Amino acid sequence: MTSERSLFERAGGMPFFEALVERFYAGVASDPVLRALYPEEELGPAQRRLTLFLAQYWGGPRTYDAERGHARLRMRHFPFAIDADARDRWLLHMHAALAEVAPRPDVAAELERYVAMAAEAMRNRE
Repeated sequence: MTSERSLFERAGGMPFFEALVERFYAGVASDPVLRALYPEEELGPAQRRLTLFLAQYWGGPRTYDAERGHARLRMRHFPFAIDADARDRWLLHMHAALAEVAPRPDVAAELERYVAMAAEAMRNRE
């Protein structure tokens, strides 16, 4: 019997997602358009939430659900004006983070598809 390993496992587990999101938020911190979308003074809590969400989404621990309940991403992002520019900047920093952590090609391809879809789904302004 063969079972396919989750992307979480193939990527390297929690250390991979922690590194990815840490690099992503380094970009966000220096981007005035994106930084303005974060109401918290420190980005640490947002970084933790994204790490837990992505890890869980890709087959890792269910800590995000335990702490926050269902993701409800569109509802949680609706208060923030996310237009095409903000979407594109988010993708720019996520692509750069992915390039830095350099996952296996199959993992990178799945993550690239997902982040493109998710970024567009969060856009709520023209």
